Amino acid sequence: MITNIFASILVLIVLGFFTFAGVFMALLIGNFEWIPFMIISALILYLLFLAFLFRFFKTKKRVLWFIGISFVALAAGSVWPIYEKYIDSIPTVSSEVDIFEYMPFEEDSKVVSLDEEASLQLTEPLPVMDGATALYPLYSAIAQATYPKKTYDPYNSEVMVNTTPEAYENLINGKVDLIFVNEPSKNQLQRAKAKGVELQLTPIGKEAFVFFVNQKNEVDGLTLQEIKDIYSGKITNWKEVGGKNEPIRAYQRPEDSGSQTALQSLMGDTPIMDPPRENVASGMGEIINEVAQYRNFENAIGYTFRYYSQEMVGNKEIKLLSVDGVPPTKETIRSGEYPITGEFYIVTAGTDNPNVQKLIDWVLSPQGQKLIEKVGYVPIQED
Repeated sequence: MITNIFASILVLIVLGFFTFAGVFMALLIGNFEWIPFMIISALILYLLFLAFLFRFFKTKKRVLWFIGISFVALAAGSVWPIYEKYIDSIPTVSSEVDIFEYMPFEEDSKVVSLDEEASLQLTEPLPVMDGATALYPLYSAIAQATYPKKTYDPYNSEVMVNTTPEAYENLINGKVDLIFVNEPSKNQLQRAKAKGVELQLTPIGKEAFVFFVNQKNEVDGLTLQEIKDIYSGKITNWKEVGGKNEPIRAYQRPEDSGSQTALQSLMGDTPIMDPPRENVASGMGEIINEVAQYRNFENAIGYTFRYYSQEMVGNKEIKLLSVDGVPPTKETIRSGEYPITGEFYIVTAGTDNPNVQKLIDWVLSPQGQKLIEKVGYVPIQED
């Protein structure tokens, strides 16, 4: 009897050690949905060992009871990882862009070129630029037209793409000379003011703020008021706007991103409901609850900018919605018919680089505006 007790304690220690190691590794790599399954499996193994050790399986009924309970427990522990696998199988929109395809001067790059040499050819000191992912093809094309030929790493060079929030931070902290972005958020304006920095916005083009849904969604358009009602939580089911009887899964973007700032501007004084969130692993097993990435469920709705969705992502599984009966196209942006059309900017903050103003002037010149048109945006100035 004493030997059996000693053996059970020893096995418990060994199983506990390996279970703890497995849990720690799951936290470390972000697969924490497997933790309940690992703990349940270890517990079943230990109980199975005890059952054999103390001769519990004397009858067939006891064996069947143990198998049945173990099966139910393992099935329960599998629910979370199976659900996460299903969620992961639903494609996202924002993760489908390879920015390295838009690097300037690279072979097989997707960057658009002018038909003639640019009238501006910059030399040192080259302005350090940063900006939004959606605008990277544009300012990469500007760099290719006006900068000397060399390799410009997207994260460590004179031509970077660190997303809108980090681009604003880099500008405010004096790490870059100019950024290509949409208008700053209230938080970004406050941070600039706290640093004693005045942001100078130069509009260089126009773009449409668009809403999109799964291609299979029956709804092809919404009114501006319906969009506001969806994102304020007043409308919660697609049947309220002519669709199927399914709850609306309204995704949002992280705070200070260009598209989230655009949504806040659109909503005005109307409060925005809390966005869907998800747990993600960060660092040494730390679990962070953050705004969920858009996943293309049939009942989902998301938003972005027209060029990014159509030219960069090119996802055939989503469709852009008309707003107030007007589809978001270059023609309706140009004419002003599409109701959610805004400007995008070169933003500076008092740089001493003498080439910055030269570059801004060139972007606003007929040749620069022609390049904006050729990339796929609508220029701020029409011929």
